[in-house]
Amino acid sequence: MRARLLPLLIVLMAGVLLALGFPLAASVAAAQQQKVVVDRIDDTARFAALAQFVTKRSTGSRVRVTDERQQTLQNELTRYYEVYGIRAGVFYRNSDPMGRAPDDWQLPREGAVREAFDEALFSRGSHDPQQVWPWGHGRLVVASPVISDGDVVAVVVTDSPTGKMRSKTLQGWLLIAAGEAAAMLLAVGAALRLTGWVLRPVRVLDATTHDIATGRLKSRVASAGGPPELQRLARSFNEMADNVEDVLEQQRAFVADASHQLRNPLAALLLRIELLAFELPEGNEEIASVRTEGKRLASVLDDLLDLALAEHTEADLRLTDIGELVRERVGAWRPVADEKGVRLAEDCPAVTGWADPVTLSSALDAVIDNALKFTPSGEEVRVCVARNGESTEIVVADRGPGLREDELARVGDRFWRSAGHQNVKGSGLGLSISRALLAAGGGSLTFAPHEPHGLCVTVAVPRTHREG
Repeated sequence: MRARLLPLLIVLMAGVLLALGFPLAASVAAAQQQKVVVDRIDDTARFAALAQFVTKRSTGSRVRVTDERQQTLQNELTRYYEVYGIRAGVFYRNSDPMGRAPDDWQLPREGAVREAFDEALFSRGSHDPQQVWPWGHGRLVVASPVISDGDVVAVVVTDSPTGKMRSKTLQGWLLIAAGEAAAMLLAVGAALRLTGWVLRPVRVLDATTHDIATGRLKSRVASAGGPPELQRLARSFNEMADNVEDVLEQQRAFVADASHQLRNPLAALLLRIELLAFELPEGNEEIASVRTEGKRLASVLDDLLDLALAEHTEADLRLTDIGELVRERVGAWRPVADEKGVRLAEDCPAVTGWADPVTLSSALDAVIDNALKFTPSGEEVRVCVARNGESTEIVVADRGPGLREDELARVGDRFWRSAGHQNVKGSGLGLSISRALLAAGGGSLTFAPHEPHGLCVTVAVPRTHREG
């Protein structure tokens, strides 16, 4: 969940920062250009003030004065060009130069300079020239009219290089980019802390739910902070788990008590049946059938009590040599297999796993008993031990009739027996008890078909110790 939530937050924050960054970058570029434009407007105004007196043409003794003022204007323009590298000139309406620097600079017939000159002829100064961006190579043109007696008699034009201005704009953009990067890092750090704070209770709740689902009913959600809503959810989950555990405990206690309490009346009933048998003729079929059903009922009660205890008992896990334990159980069942004419083969290398030896032995007894019970004489039951990833597996494969696909989904359920095996001795609780005992220690019991016919039962126990 964090891997999905964090990119979403980062994308949203990046979008906000970019939405703020682009206008800010544009305003920085506009501010830098406006600063240059204002400076150029001041320069053109100063040159226009000097040019006003030059344009007042006089006769006689005044001609020399006018020439001196024109020379002064030319000197100012030359010095301005030499110091700042900015082309500047004052041009009459017919584009003839009154003064210019450098000396070979002429008004072009088209372009930004001509457009600024033509605009100034209508008494409009260049207050808002086209924006120059750092990646461009344009020049900044500013023109101001020279007005005498209310008429525009000449135009002052400056044509400035923009390298320095673009460099300052780029520096401003780099500062913005650095600020955006720093803000993004802070935002990512904040998002990590926020998602961690919000999702920590969810992770704890998920882990606890998994523990309960795998049989560790004592697991509870520990306090992990987070939003108040999730803290309240954790408390409600713990209350629910307590109630479920209480209900299950009541069910187990009822099954155990009922099984225990029914054994005494059943024992008395079986005793009366035996006494009654002495009064009847030898070989009476009805009394034999009643005696068989009574013993079967006693076996079911014993299995019910074992199942209730199995679901309540905690596993005593220890590192066990699974191969040695399986060889021992196979050896114990070999006389039964020989008596029935079934070959009981084994392949049990030295493989370790974490298991309760008593529990695992009981589960193996139930599985091997079933395999021998349903395997006809002359066939084989093979027991193999092998590693499989994080588990150690014991595979018991028989050559019996096997089960259909729909029956495989139900095998191991309480009291369930295949329709074709109803006459075979058993209560239908042996595999359920084994599964409950294995699950308490992190193990499992699974079933699969064994080709060409038969059943393959896999008992798995963990290779590493699992806490909790």
